[in-house]
Amino acid sequence: MTLLAQISDLHLDGSERATRRAIRVMDYLRALPHPVDALLVTGDIADHGTEAEYEEAAQILAAEFPVLTCPGNHDARAAYRKVLLDEAPDDGPINQAHHIAGTTILMCDSTIPGRDEGRLDAATLTWLDATLTALPPDATALIAFHQPPVELHHPLPDAYTIQEPQHLADILDAHPQVAAVLTGHAHTAAASTFAARPLIVAPAITWTLRMPWEGDQPADRDQPPGLAFHILSENRRLTTHYRVVL
Repeated sequence: MTLLAQISDLHLDGSERATRRAIRVMDYLRALPHPVDALLVTGDIADHGTEAEYEEAAQILAAEFPVLTCPGNHDARAAYRKVLLDEAPDDGPINQAHHIAGTTILMCDSTIPGRDEGRLDAATLTWLDATLTALPPDATALIAFHQPPVELHHPLPDAYTIQEPQHLADILDAHPQVAAVLTGHAHTAAASTFAARPLIVAPAITWTLRMPWEGDQPADRDQPPGLAFHILSENRRLTTHYRVVL
């Protein structure tokens, strides 16, 4: 069994509010009596993509458990790579495979620099297919990236989904090792399906999306920050529990 936490959309911008909310969630995770095997952070870590924002993120996200990240549309690849990964600045896609408690977790870059919608580009799709092909047939994998590949029935996130999601669906059809797809971006806890897999959307740290039936203003800044816990069993069954941190 693999126990993972997932947070998303911190939008750290140097403000006291953003910092306080992110610290609150990390303090909660660090204080758990049974620590998670890893924390997944699915994008929009920074709000403007500056090195100073990533330096703050590195301090806030430091933990005794592994912290796995991928970029979102507010992130900047060069600064992200330099500060969070300690690599030479580069504008290429940021894709990383991690092996955690018997599960392979593929943190993918679904961003299009300068735009809010997403796309898994040719290099990322090739990397995904090759990495999954190298796994044994009985392996278990999760794929995580920022923008959801399906509509969530709100005009704001639905305007900025993954372009050409069929390319990802074709890869999933060829690789039964993938148990689920995990995303962020929408600022709302949500569950759906994609390519016959669970699709789980993490809530946001910064603010919560107000759905159309809840009111006209999309950003509910009064809701507490949220997170997801994922339990992945040996038979590739994913169970997710959502929490808010008061």
